[in-house]
Amino acid sequence: MTVTLTLMGAGGKMGCRITDQLKDHPDYRMRYVEPSEAGRERLADRGVSATTVAEAVDGADVVVMAVPDSLMRAVCEDVVPDLDDGAMVVLLDPAAAYADILPEREGVSYFVSHPCHPPVFNDETDPEAQADLFGGQGLAEQDIVCALHRGSEADYARGEAVARDVYAPVNEAHRVTTEQMAILEPALVETLLATCLTVVREGFDRAVEMGVPEEAARSFLLGHIRIETAIIMGLTDFPLSDAALEAVEEAKPRVFRDDWKENVFAVESIRKSAEDIATTD
Repeated sequence: MTVTLTLMGAGGKMGCRITDQLKDHPDYRMRYVEPSEAGRERLADRGVSATTVAEAVDGADVVVMAVPDSLMRAVCEDVVPDLDDGAMVVLLDPAAAYADILPEREGVSYFVSHPCHPPVFNDETDPEAQADLFGGQGLAEQDIVCALHRGSEADYARGEAVARDVYAPVNEAHRVTTEQMAILEPALVETLLATCLTVVREGFDRAVEMGVPEEAARSFLLGHIRIETAIIMGLTDFPLSDAALEAVEEAKPRVFRDDWKENVFAVESIRKSAEDIATTD
């Protein structure tokens, strides 16, 4: 069965990735919406053209929102009232759903999916796949997380099928709730991980400033990131040395506040982050 899929923001960064994935896919009848001239030119480079919102949503089975979070409310309020009963809106990030700013519409379901991205540890042997850090380009395999935000149980399978095609090739699709996805992003991977890695990068720069050759520092750091990640995440039986364990225990109170977990993972903090993401221009 061919699915009529409308891609909002088709000429943007994520929109172009999805366009590349689905424009020749036999299971989809694609419609593209892109307001910017630059975005329309990027679509033309791919051999497709944008249409009006009214034409794009008329009879659409699925609408994928590849638009900035800050525009999600306005775009959904413009599009959702005109959708047919049974249509599904797919969001690529949980912020707007978790912030509860999406318009309610009887007969229209909301599905949220986000990529895990190709893992540090994988079995890729093809050089192009090994070089694919982002995923979703038909090269490196990745997992995804999926949440049925609003709709019937039958809608979940439909949404997962679309998400698998959007982010292909996909290994596992992990089902979570909208709140659990918000715990993963922004809390776990942006508020915590990106912050920690930014500090690590600042430490790398400091080591170079102190005279360590840059290439030596980079090789040393990236190699240790790999092995220490494997150890700490339980992917190998090889332990951290006693000296490393002692260094961690001594450094944690100097680097982190004692209440960092309560702050980063407080539901109120996560919801505030989602609201900020979804409402800030």
